[in-house]
Amino acid sequence: MRNIVLISDPRVASIPVEESGERLIDVRGRLRVDVRLADSEGAFAHLRQGLVDRLEEAQAGLPPGYRLLIVEGYRPLAMQQRIFEEYSAELQAAFPEMSPEEICVAASRYVAPVEVAPHTAGAAVDLTLCTEDGEELDMGTPLNATPEQSGGACYTAAPGLSTEARHHRELLGAALGSVGLVNYPTEWWHWSYGDRYWAMTTGAPAAHYGPRPL
Repeated sequence: MRNIVLISDPRVASIPVEESGERLIDVRGRLRVDVRLADSEGAFAHLRQGLVDRLEEAQAGLPPGYRLLIVEGYRPLAMQQRIFEEYSAELQAAFPEMSPEEICVAASRYVAPVEVAPHTAGAAVDLTLCTEDGEELDMGTPLNATPEQSGGACYTAAPGLSTEARHHRELLGAALGSVGLVNYPTEWWHWSYGDRYWAMTTGAPAAHYGPRPL
């Protein structure tokens, strides 16, 4: 756990973006989508074309009976900033001894600072596994559980998970990793392609996708 590079790390922000210009694609009708975080504009269901193509490939590679369930993709900048500020305020109230800099780092375990956030580029997707009938599978914690709520079990490699939950995380990871996506290690549900964190993780010289409007 100590070796995890958080998205607030200056090494992530230092990576340049060479914008590819790929469109944001509505994945509804192409992949199974959950509407729990749906917005009136449908932004949540949009992702970059390159990411959508890879998700479809990952879906095809899953064993029979398993489906990817997309929960959230693109986020407008204002929404990302609001989520970061709200979670930072929760942490500050819970840990008043922490400095603003420490709060920023701690908050980035769960939500990225807006300047490096892959969701605002349409480069990240929050997703889980479900059955053909749409029943969500046991992943050890609810999707979007904070480190505080889950006792750290939201970390992808967290110890103490049930055999079933560990199997499902490994199945998800194998499918997504095989098509070039990278996981944010503090959130088992968060995977990305083409963003700065992906570039840092893979050694790519630049990110393909930067923040953009819908």
